[in-house]
Amino acid sequence: MIRKFLTAAAVIAGLAMPALAEPLAKDVFGHFSTPSQGPAVSIGYYSKGCAQGLQQLPESGPSWQAMRLSRNRNWGHPDLNNLLIGLSQAAQKAGWKGLYIGDISQPRGGPMLTGHASHQMGLDADIWMLPPSSLGLSRAQRESLSSVSVVDKRGTGLTKHWNGGHMAILRAAARDRRVERIFVDPVVKVAMCQMETGNRNWLRKIRPLNNHNYHFHIRMSCPKGSICQRQDPPPPGDGCAEAAEWIKNRIDPSRVKPSPPNPNYRHPRSYRLSELPQQCRTVAAAP
Repeated sequence: MIRKFLTAAAVIAGLAMPALAEPLAKDVFGHFSTPSQGPAVSIGYYSKGCAQGLQQLPESGPSWQAMRLSRNRNWGHPDLNNLLIGLSQAAQKAGWKGLYIGDISQPRGGPMLTGHASHQMGLDADIWMLPPSSLGLSRAQRESLSSVSVVDKRGTGLTKHWNGGHMAILRAAARDRRVERIFVDPVVKVAMCQMETGNRNWLRKIRPLNNHNYHFHIRMSCPKGSICQRQDPPPPGDGCAEAAEWIKNRIDPSRVKPSPPNPNYRHPRSYRLSELPQQCRTVAAAP
């Protein structure tokens, strides 16, 4: 029923749109301060979509605090918010006070004015690598405090900031059946591969990605009732050898054969509204 309503309404909205210079989707979705009404529905793809009925993760809770509140990016699908709260409780069991939670999505998802290519459906969230020292931070403190890198400046080893809590929290997240994958720096992935002495199946979800040394990125699978383009599953195996190759390439960049740039690549911030799924026009037009 939700799908039929969204599709029909999107067609109507599309027909009503005047043939003027079309806005960039980031300029449309980046300026909403409230979500659209209706059941929670994630629409499209992680880097090309939007969302109806997102809910704001409470700014503070007994085991978490949302950071950088001025960005207004602490909006997620209710299932993701529940997952994050549960993970913050797992963090407490691992010896942390809880979690500092960074960007999730904008109130209606969609491309952002700055930063991320993904985080567009309310199904992605960044978790700081910094163990909370306090869950009573003021709004101002949440703007000025920075996370810490668990990877050294050479990009080949861990720093003193890494601890067993990181391993326990990442393991708990990866074992959650709702989680699609988790992005971390390859150094972190290799370290976890070396530390795990039991069942290694969960390591498959831990994917190496540069610029994920100050935070790790959780990506949730498409929830029931949503309209998502599904991501291909991670390759078979634990992925540990692949992550080790990333580090070798950092040490010796000559090992990497340059690949020609993709002439068809565009950053999601360049998408026009009409290039998003049709249902996103309905979300953008909703009060």
